[in-house]
Parts: sequence; structure tokens; C-alpha cells
Amino acid sequence: MASVTSLTASVHQRLADALSAALPEAGAADPLLRRSDRADFQANGILALAKKAKANPRELAATVLDALPANDVIKDVEVSGPGFLNITIADKAIIETLAARAADDRLGVPFQQDAGTTVIDYAQPNVAKEMHVGHLRSAVIGAAMVEILEFTGEKVVRRHHIGDWGTQFGMLIQYLLEHPHELDHEGGKEDGEAAMSSLNRLYKASRALFDSDEEFKARSRDRVVALQAGDAETIALWQRFVDESKIYFYSVFNKLDMQIDDPDVVGESGYNDMLEETCRILEESGVAVRSEGALCVFFDDVLGPDGNKVPLIVKKTNGGYGYAATDLSAIRDRVQNLKASTLLYVVDARQSLHFKMVFETARRAGWLNEDVKAHQLAFGTVLGKDGKPFKTREGETVRLVDLLDEAIDRATSVVREKAEKVGLTEEEIVENGMYVGIGAVKYADLSTSAVRDYKFDLDQMVSLNGDTSVYLQYAYARIRSIFGKAGDRRPLAHPELELAPAERALGLHLDRFGETLAEVASSYEPHKLAAYLYQLASLYTTFYDQCPVVKPAPAPEVAENRLFLCDLTARTLHQGMALLGIRTPERL
Repeated sequence: MASVTSLTASVHQRLADALSAALPEAGAADPLLRRSDRADFQANGILALAKKAKANPRELAATVLDALPANDVIKDVEVSGPGFLNITIADKAIIETLAARAADDRLGVPFQQDAGTTVIDYAQPNVAKEMHVGHLRSAVIGAAMVEILEFTGEKVVRRHHIGDWGTQFGMLIQYLLEHPHELDHEGGKEDGEAAMSSLNRLYKASRALFDSDEEFKARSRDRVVALQAGDAETIALWQRFVDESKIYFYSVFNKLDMQIDDPDVVGESGYNDMLEETCRILEESGVAVRSEGALCVFFDDVLGPDGNKVPLIVKKTNGGYGYAATDLSAIRDRVQNLKASTLLYVVDARQSLHFKMVFETARRAGWLNEDVKAHQLAFGTVLGKDGKPFKTREGETVRLVDLLDEAIDRATSVVREKAEKVGLTEEEIVENGMYVGIGAVKYADLSTSAVRDYKFDLDQMVSLNGDTSVYLQYAYARIRSIFGKAGDRRPLAHPELELAPAERALGLHLDRFGETLAEVASSYEPHKLAAYLYQLASLYTTFYDQCPVVKPAPAPEVAENRLFLCDLTARTLHQGMALLGIRTPERL
């Protein structure tokens, strides 16, 4: 693999050298490149340098221009405004750079030099409970960040912190002991729907009995004690709940086209043995103190309505452990045993205060420091078309599997409408309908900044127009179809050709793929990759309309160069969509 120096980096370096030559006292000056409507790039760092050197900005800009050596990257530079430099890239440089990218399986995208180990906590369903629309964002955003970080060279450890512990399991286990066939179901071993149906039935029955029968309630509470004490029979039944739930979880994740591996599922129970030691370390170090019998950590900037400090409760007055004890133990494990340099939590924004306190506590304890950082990739709420939290007509939370099935059904109808024209088989229609439907759901989520709420509108999601995954998937399929019409002509870069405006715009954007991925990986903002891909597809549409590839047939070398741009666009779309977890069918 040979990384390719982007045109942005090439121009930046040449300008920086020219600035240093024109103004030696400025040292390694930054030209502050930005994209401009008037040119490929605009350098506006000269204004600040001129002010610092008490020089005339336009005169300094002219001096920099004179110091800029002749090169094969920059075609033209002009001084504009109060001292800007408008820069135009040479056509030859664009095609040569893209040819270097095309020659590499990674499209010339380099591995990051300071790669470390990131533990990503995402996709956190609860045992014995159905997954609903609220579980969608953590799974989709987290899976995309896994792919993006791994592609940039980071070692990624997946962690699915499922809710598999707590007082409700006493109720469930006691009921199962007294009704041993309640978890039996007719479906096969891997039938997720049947598993969830049994779990739902048992949960509702046990809850009804718990609320109406004081003796059963007492037995359930005793069962919690047995569970926490590690009683073998109780643990075995608890494990049945976990195993049945995993069958269901995995069936939903499979429908989401996401791979979840068993070793990556480490729930709350996985840290039980660490809880007491975590509390002891915090108390002995003075990070946590006793308050009204509970072990607490206080913060000067976390106050309640009465103005008093609101603590993070690590251990309750009754001796039970709070969520904080589990989360802090997980941090210890991920830092000390998994050797993480970064902890990334893809968690609902409504838990931001909790994680702010947990992270600060971990810093005070020394588990987080300059070498090990934690970050919450907080996300907003999925809303209905009415702008309110997404619910069914009966006011119930929407089941995730129902939402996905509806998306696939809608998408399959869209695919079927165009299937005859393309010649798709029934098998291809069904498969593509699944890819388009799941892609539509993922892209709607990922194309929105994570911190924002977004409206779940299937009509818009499966539209062929606008910023949707369907638009991108059809753009990819359209490109692939061109090669079936190209005859003997093959993609071949021709740096000697003069480029049309639409070719230049497409080429310059293709060159930005690596820069975009680097930014997304460092800021944890997958919506910027989605925006890049949508703009790529839009620029390709303009190119396709303005620059004939096959008909009317251009000169052979022009056709080959345009086929080259088509091929690189398709490969970039395919790679970018794959990093978002979205498939790109060859025919649609």
C-alpha cells in the first residue's frame, strides 16, 4: 500500500515554503487554505502574517507569489481582495494524483501515524427486553465508527455492554423456577422472534404475579440475593435468560446487516467481581467519600435545584452497587487489561451528565490521563413525522424489528418498480430490497449529526431523489452499468488532457476522500462521510450529464479518461458506503 499525498497537502506545503522564503522571520507559517467558489483553493493566512509583520497584505501576497517556485501542481495563482491568493490546480496534477489513488486498493488513504487502541461501547440492548427504536442509533453509529477507525489503522475492541444484571432477574428467575416451561418456544434454536415472544410472555406474567402476590414478591427478593451470591441453580437459570436474549439480539443485528460476536458481548455481569475493589480504591484514595451511608463522589459544578452538590453514587446505603460502580469497573478493565488508549461510548445524550461524572471520577483515580482518554459520542432522539418521540398509534415504543421490516418492504417496492428495465431476477429484487431498506435506515441516521434529533420518515428515506442512501446506491449501480456499454474501451488515466469543469470538480472531490476519513475518525462525526458521499454522487451526476462517456462517443483518449473517473468514483462510493455499513448492489 502506497499512501498518496493529497492535492491539498501538496499545495499547502508549497505555499508554506513560499511564505517562509518571503517572510523568514515568520518561521513555519500556515497559509490557512480553504476552498473557494472563485478558485480551487484560497490562501488567507497572509492577512494575519502581514498584520504581525506590520506589512502591506497585498504586497506580502505578491512577494509570496514571486517566491512560489514553478511546479507541476499549481497552474495559476492570483492576488485578490485585501491579500488573498486564489490558487488553481493543474489538470495534469489532478489526473496524476487520482491515477496514483486508483493504483492502490485503499485508494491511497494512509494509515494514521499515531494509531492506538480504541474500545467502542455501543449496541447495548437489555436481556429479556425487546429492542425498540431507541436502540437503533447506538448500534448504527457505533458500527460505522468501528469500520472507519479500523480502516484508518486504529486497533478497535468492540464492547456490547448489555443490561444483564439487576433486581428484575430475581423476579424472572423465581417465576421460571415455578413455571419451568415458560421459556419453551416452537421456533428453531436460532429463531429470534420465537425467543423474544417467550421472554415477553414470561416477563408480563412474572410482573403481574410480582405486583399481586406478596409471597411471590418476597421469594423474588430472596432470589436476587441468591443470584448475587452465585447460587449455582440461580445462575444457571439466569444464563438461560441471557442465552435466549442473545438469540433474539443476534437475529435483529443480522437484519441490520451487522456482525456481533459473542466475545464482544460483555454485560454488566462481566464486571461483578471488580465492583468491591473499585469501591475500595476510590474510598482509600479519597476520590469517593461516605455520605449518609452511601459511597459518593462530589463535583463543584454539578448542583441540584436547591444549590446542593449532586453526587455520583458508587455504592448505595443498602450496600448495593449503582451503575457508576459498573461503569468505573469497566473503565479499569478496558484501560488495564485491554490496554486502551481511547474509550468511546456511543450513548444517548440524555446520559451525558452521568458519563461526565464517571469520566471525571476515573481521571481523579488516575485511570484516565493524558495517555488514556474517554469520549461520549452522544446522540439525539429518533422522532416521528410529527416531531415528537417515535411511538406507535397506541403510544407504545416502536419495535425495532417492525421498523426494519417495514423499511425493507418499502424499499423492495421501489426496487421492483425498476426491476424489469434492469432485468433483475426475483431473487435479486428481494436481496436488493433488503440492502436498500436497511441502507435507507442507516443512512438517515448517519447523515444527521449524531447530537441532533431526526425525524424517521420512510417515504423520504427510500426516495430516489435527495440526500438518501437510495440515491447513492443508484448512482453506484448506474456507474457500473456504463462499463457494460463501453465495448472494448477501458478506464485509463490521461494526464495530458485538458479537463472540462465538471471533470475537474469531480476529480478534486475524489482526491478529498482520505482527508474526509481522517477528519471523521478524529472527530467521531460519521455524518461528514455521508455528506462527502452525497456530494460525490451529485458531482458525478453533473459530470454524467455534461461529459459524454459512451454516447455520443468522444475521442478514444477522452472516453478512457472519463471511464477512469467513473471507475474511481464507483470505487470511492463503494468503499465509503461500506464504512457506513451500507451495501452497494451492482445492479439496481
